[in-house]
Amino acid sequence: MAPIHIPTKQQALVLPEKQGKFVVREVDVPKPGPGEVLVRAEAVALNPVDWIVQATGMFFTQYPAILGWEAAGTIVQLGEGVASVVVGDKVLHPGVIGDGNKLSTFKQYNATPADLVAKIPANLSVDQAASIPLALDTAALGLYARPGERGGASLSPAPWEAGGRGKYRGQPFVVLGGASSVGQYAIQLARLSGFSPIIATASLKNADYLKSLGATHVIDRYLPRDSAVAAVRDITKEPIFVAYDTISTEDTQQIGYEVLTSGGTLVNVTLNRFIPKEKMTPDKRITDIFGSPFIPDRRELAVGLYRHITSLFSSGELKPNHVEVLPGGLAGIPAGLDKLQKGEISAVKLIVRPTETA
Repeated sequence: MAPIHIPTKQQALVLPEKQGKFVVREVDVPKPGPGEVLVRAEAVALNPVDWIVQATGMFFTQYPAILGWEAAGTIVQLGEGVASVVVGDKVLHPGVIGDGNKLSTFKQYNATPADLVAKIPANLSVDQAASIPLALDTAALGLYARPGERGGASLSPAPWEAGGRGKYRGQPFVVLGGASSVGQYAIQLARLSGFSPIIATASLKNADYLKSLGATHVIDRYLPRDSAVAAVRDITKEPIFVAYDTISTEDTQQIGYEVLTSGGTLVNVTLNRFIPKEKMTPDKRITDIFGSPFIPDRRELAVGLYRHITSLFSSGELKPNHVEVLPGGLAGIPAGLDKLQKGEISAVKLIVRPTETA
């Protein structure tokens, strides 16, 4: 292979100040440290958390800041001690904001730990691969991470681990917001873990698609709260120990909490809590998951997942989100985030290609 030229500067989408407007700006290309790789980003994905961070100023105390939580592309440089991949490999990987913007992904070159990359299987495009990390991490950690601050439901073993396939056979599972990016993976992981029935709330236009992923029943997301709870109870009389709220509105939380049996866990994707304390009981737990594999107490679980991502997707056991590629490279991200904020996106992940940045 001919040597790969690595520039010293790159284009990035930058938030110059708290609650400011995004701008494309030249920044340094990061250098991979020991155990890290440098990836030339060919596709990055947008997520609702990006517009929330921009609008509220949460997470950041220092600016300029760069956002972005997932990407896919080509490895162009190896850090010291990396032997699991080689230069030229096509990979997907998660990102994380902060840390001097080194690991965030709204830029053309991203450094990331080598144990949190997965080779892109031949049956996926780079665009599809970029849609995987954050949503899959959030679904997986929400279900299988141990309890704790921003921890999970502690299901064990995970379906990519020995003895994990079918472990929860015959137990019902509920996901609120099944057509969301996280919801689609929660359905698929629940299927691999053996849960049945798998009950999802979603727009009924997405019902057939969600059933193709493993949902056995789809309830209209627009049903009133009491009607949705009744619909779940009509489907199964078995105790429900896990419900996953991927939307986190007052209605979805109330539905998820109410359908749980004693000893059950509601996994919530945000810090928002809408259930009054007087209506909470000590026998039901709510956990607010933060889907980052960089948190130390869930790193081992995440590394195990990334070892299996290639085979899980190449075999078709997991399927990626549908994607929509936006024009303009990194400069196209703000318009895409505006669509996410307005709720105009359904059952699709928005992608941009940083190489197309003018």
